[in-house]
Amino acid sequence: MALLRLDKYLADAGWGTRTRVKEIVKQGRVAVNDKVVKKADVKLDTDKDAVRVDGKEVSFSQFEYFMLHKPAGVVSATTDNRDKTVIELITENKRRDLFPVGRLDKDTEGLLLITNDGKLSNSLLAPGKHVDKKYFVRLEGTVTDETIKKFKEGLDIGDDKPTAPAILTLLNVDEGTSEAEIVITEGRYHQIKRMFEAVGMRVTYLKRLSMGSLCLDPELACGEYRRLTEDELKALRR
Repeated sequence: MALLRLDKYLADAGWGTRTRVKEIVKQGRVAVNDKVVKKADVKLDTDKDAVRVDGKEVSFSQFEYFMLHKPAGVVSATTDNRDKTVIELITENKRRDLFPVGRLDKDTEGLLLITNDGKLSNSLLAPGKHVDKKYFVRLEGTVTDETIKKFKEGLDIGDDKPTAPAILTLLNVDEGTSEAEIVITEGRYHQIKRMFEAVGMRVTYLKRLSMGSLCLDPELACGEYRRLTEDELKALRR
């Protein structure tokens, strides 16, 4: 059994700020177990009590999990005074406590997990976990066997220590440009761009394809999202 104040319950379920929720309750628009409630501090049993606003049942879950296909030009943050954030792309019953798991650069596209589950986020981002992250990259320059070897050995990108070994797989070479996939286990600032700069190449396009067991759904267009399936969630937790 989990007891929760009515105003927090409704705010977490996406009905607005605590102040806005208190107004809704005061207006007599909220019913608990079919009885109108006008006090926002009423305690609910989230496992048993049924809550309705304007006659519509409120769906509540402690944690939410969304797969987002992040577009370029949007920042991986909860708030930003200048740019649109990835949280603004989640529109359905948006909770106030959602956040992106890790960051993708503003100009980088691809898979981003949006959740309010701090424990899962920590398990995916903790340096000791070494969670694989796969990217597609387009480059100015030619990837060679020597380039692949250097990535496997780890590169000096100006930090206190070299990068962990990365797996670089060449997909295509054409007139001084290359396409490749790279798998890293770290999340340093601008890491992939800096790794290629260290070998004299420049990243012109970057897209994250997977993070751990979670792979970007090819059906999701840039800017689109969906909830994680139970199987995807179980695999991530393992």
